[in-house]
Amino acid sequence: MTAMDSRGTADKKVMKYAGKMKTAAVTAAVILASLAFLYFGTANFADIGISDRLNQRESVTNKKIYIIGIDDKTLEQYGPVNTWSREVPAKLVRLLNGADGVRPAVIGFDVIYSEEADREADDAFARACGEAGNVVSAMSFSFKEQPEQGEDGRIVYNPYHVEYVIEPYDSLKNEVMCGFANTFVDTDGYVRQAMAYLDYEGKREYSLSSQVYKVYQESRGEEAVFPAVYGRNNRFYFTYSGKAGGYSVVSMADVLDGTVNPAVFQDAVVLVGAYAVGMQDSYMPAIAHNSQMYGVEIHANIIEALLEGKTQLPVPPLYYALAAALLCGIFYVCSEKMRLLYTTVLLAALIVLDLVFAKGMYGKGWIVPTILLPVCLLVVYLVQMVRRYLAEIMRRRRVLNVFKQYVAPQVVDKISKDKDFELVIGGENRHIAVLFVDIRGFTTMSESLKPEEVVEILNEYLGLTTQAIFDHGGTLDKFVGDATMAVFNAPFDLDDYIFRAVATAWDMQAGAERIAKQFQERYDKSVSFGIGINCGNAVVGNIGCDFRMDYTAIGDTVNTAARLESNARPGQILISRDVYEAVKDRVRVTPVGEIPLKGKNNGVFVYQVDSVGEYPENGQSPNSQGA
Repeated sequence: MTAMDSRGTADKKVMKYAGKMKTAAVTAAVILASLAFLYFGTANFADIGISDRLNQRESVTNKKIYIIGIDDKTLEQYGPVNTWSREVPAKLVRLLNGADGVRPAVIGFDVIYSEEADREADDAFARACGEAGNVVSAMSFSFKEQPEQGEDGRIVYNPYHVEYVIEPYDSLKNEVMCGFANTFVDTDGYVRQAMAYLDYEGKREYSLSSQVYKVYQESRGEEAVFPAVYGRNNRFYFTYSGKAGGYSVVSMADVLDGTVNPAVFQDAVVLVGAYAVGMQDSYMPAIAHNSQMYGVEIHANIIEALLEGKTQLPVPPLYYALAAALLCGIFYVCSEKMRLLYTTVLLAALIVLDLVFAKGMYGKGWIVPTILLPVCLLVVYLVQMVRRYLAEIMRRRRVLNVFKQYVAPQVVDKISKDKDFELVIGGENRHIAVLFVDIRGFTTMSESLKPEEVVEILNEYLGLTTQAIFDHGGTLDKFVGDATMAVFNAPFDLDDYIFRAVATAWDMQAGAERIAKQFQERYDKSVSFGIGINCGNAVVGNIGCDFRMDYTAIGDTVNTAARLESNARPGQILISRDVYEAVKDRVRVTPVGEIPLKGKNNGVFVYQVDSVGEYPENGQSPNSQGA
């Protein structure tokens, strides 16, 4: 294996390793992004907000949940709640639990009767509740974040440390079941979670909704099955069944004055609570963003969610992050091998499938992030687009660098910067100057030298010819063995292109004399150039077939230039009459006369170039050197 092969193999290994590292890096980044989305900032709530719009739908199915609202009508008739005698709620309890077995399954008061007012009225309310045996009264926990020692001995902060409890007054507390009525508002301001229960001072305290649900199930002879919960405060997500006003709501005043028949509430869940703006017990529900819902209606939704099993838990973040990262990694690998259009279609399909999957998992009790995976996939997609863009830039640079080995660098730079430039497929008719140069005596020389010495000489001379062509803005058409062909004024317009061709030939001859001395000393061999130049119209463009093309010039102009080169003696530059007429004020020549050329019926009058002047400055020709 040669050193070049070894280097190439090593480069491939490095590129392969770099590709693996790149994929690993993107996958790791996606994992971190996933965890960040799940754990930090507003991204999680942006995600859950989309989940709300996707899954929260109004569908009240339980017709056995009623709300007796302390509404504006009730407040107008009975005054502010804090001025009421406890005889008012006592009367409500007695009316609802009337004679002839007409009674609700459970009555839940979303009102905290914590302070004693009138002992007789307070006791009357307590007795009414005790006789009914189906009343749940609200209590409230006051939470405060506090450091606590965990099971492993480490100090952790508990945001739900109970600082104090607001409970019903003693006589009422002894006659009713209690449930804490705290409403849990997420950081984004919406209510979508509830607390099932809380273990406090060795006793399990149920939330108001959970306690009402528990009593209702017992009244039907069924077991109260609570959903799986998470976190230190035993939370769960729930699906709303109704928007504001979605449940049957009657005014408390209408029940108290007999307008509403208590038999309506037979075996039902009855919730009593604030239903007036002035009572300041309203929240933003997840089912209808930017709207308000009274707390008692939220309890009704939680109770129905418990009854219908419409509760959810968040999917374990780490598991989902790993799954999302794996899918993103697969998408990344696939996108590396697919066209951009197919990658875009795949991205769209995966986003749709993600939404379908999230909705399906929600129905099975799991909240799966809805925008996390699409965002991560989009990041991968953008990474691929940027990578392809950068790869295309690098490929373009490599192509241009290779192209500069065939065409003058300034020509390549102009092509790359000219947005309007376009190579005409199939060729175009252009007026050009064509130069052919060939090493004289090369065949004889190659027979007496080692192959590597022949290659060294050849490369040196071809390097000279190529550099001369590029220096004057010409286009290197091709190498034909030890010969070189160049065109001027193609593929784009070139000023003073005929003189540029002659000046290129003159530089080639000057350079040939210099390096000929070097090889004479090194190999005892001396070779020189024969050069021919012609100008005229020719077809220039991409010549060939669909799978192999060559940018070149063809036509009689090219053939004539080749014949002039083959007739040139060592060290001689022959130009046609057309070339001479174009540059005669800047060259010194010796007329050679008309010579026959192979393949042409008529001879061509040619000149030998003896010296060459300079390019004109500011459009003015220099002093003629004579012809």
